[in-house]
Amino acid sequence: MTGETMTGETMTVGGAAWQIEPCGPVLGAEVSGVRAGDPMDVATAAALRHLLNRYKVLFLRDLDLSHAQHLALGRAFGPLEGHPVIAHVPGFPEILDIRGAEGRVEDADGDRRFRALDKWHTDVTFRAEPSFGAVLRARELPPAGGDTLWADAAAAYAGLADDVKRAIEGRTATHDLLFDFGDRIAPERRAEMAAAFPPQHHPIVRTHPDTGEKLLFVNASFTSRLDDFHEGAGAVLLQHLLDQFKVPEYQVRFRWTPGAVAIWDNRATQHYPVADYWPARRRMERVTIAGERPF
Repeated sequence: MTGETMTGETMTVGGAAWQIEPCGPVLGAEVSGVRAGDPMDVATAAALRHLLNRYKVLFLRDLDLSHAQHLALGRAFGPLEGHPVIAHVPGFPEILDIRGAEGRVEDADGDRRFRALDKWHTDVTFRAEPSFGAVLRARELPPAGGDTLWADAAAAYAGLADDVKRAIEGRTATHDLLFDFGDRIAPERRAEMAAAFPPQHHPIVRTHPDTGEKLLFVNASFTSRLDDFHEGAGAVLLQHLLDQFKVPEYQVRFRWTPGAVAIWDNRATQHYPVADYWPARRRMERVTIAGERPF
């Protein structure tokens, strides 16, 4: 692997020439020339980790991955984990089967309700050890729409006013599985799931274990409240923090194409799947890389 990446740089990895094209000044890069393998070779895994630390989300097009190759690409970053609520591909418990609209939207009113569920989020922060990241591949795409956006959690933190940074320094927030998934879990299973995944208290500002960056670590899906704040003031402050991820200057938007793959650092980003494609269908498959306790 040669040097630090720059606009239009070519890297030689395991005898293959990779082209890296940043998607913007803040985060995201398209990487071409990656060879999918099962297993993934050491040089490729090291190069992808290096680029992920730099760009936080990587886009690889025209990779028609088999299920085995998808798993191998995820394992290049670490052990994989399943999900307690989202369905998986039959026979592959570590590959989530993510279907938008199908089975949930039958008319225009249903589509509006479906879109109302969209929110900026970080995956599985209800876990004691939220995920490291994910590898998402396109299986079925609408003729138009269905893009995904990512936002940089370091930029979101850096943009806060100094008094807000002081207010949240060293503080924690509650992350709760049922806050987002409660209506997707059968009533008779909610108590069981709540016991298996009790609310977690994660730092509002976490430190990236590899880069040392400070990252804003609250999200609209699972952060139910800021701990030890007056209820009213805490709710206002939480909304202010969540709104930082909506700033366009902190974002990158990816238009999916057949065979495309996105790899993102779940610790350093949030993402937003755009549900603008009904009555067409969108089907994705995701493997999730296990993470560590935030600090």
